[in-house]
Amino acid sequence: MSEVIKIRKGLDIKIKGEAEKIFMRAEPSELYAVKPVDFHNLIPKLTVRTGDKVRAGTPLFFDKNHPDVLLTSPVSGTVDAINRGERRHILEIIIKADPVVEYESFITGDPARMDAGEIKKNLLESGLWPVIRQRPYDIIANPEDIPKAIFISAFNTAPLAPDYDFVVKGCEADFQIGIDALAGLTAGRVYLNINDEYPASQVFTMARNVQINRFRGPHPAGNVGVQIHNIDPINKGEIVWYVAPQDVITIGRLFEKGIYDASKVVALTGSEVIRPRYYKITGGSSIKNMVNNNVSESNNRYISGDVLTGRKIPSDGYIGYYDSQVTVIPEGDHYEFIGWARPGFRKYSVSRSFWSWLMPDRQYRIDTNIKGGERAFVMTGEYERVFPMDIYPVHLIKAILVKDIDLMEKLGIYEVAPEDFALCEFVCTSKINVQSIIREGLDYMIKEM
Repeated sequence: MSEVIKIRKGLDIKIKGEAEKIFMRAEPSELYAVKPVDFHNLIPKLTVRTGDKVRAGTPLFFDKNHPDVLLTSPVSGTVDAINRGERRHILEIIIKADPVVEYESFITGDPARMDAGEIKKNLLESGLWPVIRQRPYDIIANPEDIPKAIFISAFNTAPLAPDYDFVVKGCEADFQIGIDALAGLTAGRVYLNINDEYPASQVFTMARNVQINRFRGPHPAGNVGVQIHNIDPINKGEIVWYVAPQDVITIGRLFEKGIYDASKVVALTGSEVIRPRYYKITGGSSIKNMVNNNVSESNNRYISGDVLTGRKIPSDGYIGYYDSQVTVIPEGDHYEFIGWARPGFRKYSVSRSFWSWLMPDRQYRIDTNIKGGERAFVMTGEYERVFPMDIYPVHLIKAILVKDIDLMEKLGIYEVAPEDFALCEFVCTSKINVQSIIREGLDYMIKEM
């Protein structure tokens, strides 16, 4: 039997608006976007200009540091705009889609019969390589490396996260082909980690060529970093790759059909969504048609991803490359006089400041108000209660702040990513932007090492 690993530290944040398990098809978006900001540490060099015709799989830009790593168009159409920010940094490449998608052609075949070089070549040329990310540093994997293992987290424990067992329904064949392709890229094992708290989909349990591990416990049990830490921790000089389940399926479609099929399932969630459902879309799609006439009329925050780690986007913005969830919650633009001193059953608190702790199963309508300003960063024990790794989180953060490389290494910088500290940021009474500090530490290590 597979191993069962119990995660005891963590926190499940109960928010209203879980997606009902119904597949919907939103009206196809007219515009699609590929956003270089989704790929940390990537320096984009454009291969297209405004007005160029592209197909699904046509390169849009490549990484200056790794020219063989391409990002390709999810649809066919015309390059409508190239939006830039400060210092002319490229923010978005907007594609105006054709009514019928045309595809670039790539090689097909059984990846189990291919060598690693052939598999890499197909993934690189199709633009699918960026779905493979690495630890340490939480960046796109370097194709020149050989990882000691590859991890797939088949469940997500973040607030209102999509149910991957429902999302991958009927994709057994493509998932297995994707697994075989990934297995050819490592001399080690491919680990498939599932939730032990309920029966997992046969897409996962019947997968071959993998080692299946079972996890149970609160968030962040579904984080791949927590899973790596418990199964095969990363030491200095070691590299681990990881891939999301839907991206494994996309890899399978590439080798089966010879095309870049960017279709995916996204959960529209949040307390301000009238009908939270699952939508079948194409990657890079605008969320406009999903949220149109389907959200409350209050001032809302639209998030590509979950409430802990997602990125703020406008109501007609584009879903992130790695995201399978859109969340809509109230904007925190109002203030309550001495709100901390007024008891209430509808106020969420981790520290039992309100009477709501007597109703642990209640779901809450939580806004983005941080309810206070940044304070002195002191030892409180809050982080340790929700951080399940065998790492001292406060000590690591302080080591990053003083840029002590040796101490950062000893305290586990190679094992972590910003998402692993999202709960620490949520419970922090000092209101410290913990995730951004971790990201700065990782960037500093990339620069120095």
